[in-house]
Amino acid sequence: MIQITVDNGAGENRDLEVPTDVGLNLMEVLKAYEYDIMATCGGMGLCATCHIEVLKGAENLSPCNDNELDTLDTLPDAGAHSRLACQIRPNVNMDGLAIKLKALQEV
Repeated sequence: MIQITVDNGAGENRDLEVPTDVGLNLMEVLKAYEYDIMATCGGMGLCATCHIEVLKGAENLSPCNDNELDTLDTLPDAGAHSRLACQIRPNVNMDGLAIKLKALQEV
């Protein structure tokens, strides 16, 4: 288990205990914790409804693939620390990750 801190976009933070051995991506984990993420494309990295900003721990994430970069390029508020939660698989190196949900503010 690892701990991830989530800012819901309204300034409310919550610490989540996230298993690293169940094969879920971060979007699926957030949905399991009842965050209202649309996930319109079902985790294919095409819709950006799981857009997050990485506040801490970006260096421990795998790099963006071309598909994720293309999708992020369509967002007017994407920045250097933007990611799609569906493209991130929690692992032991991500303990202490802090993120801010962005898609909820845009939808």
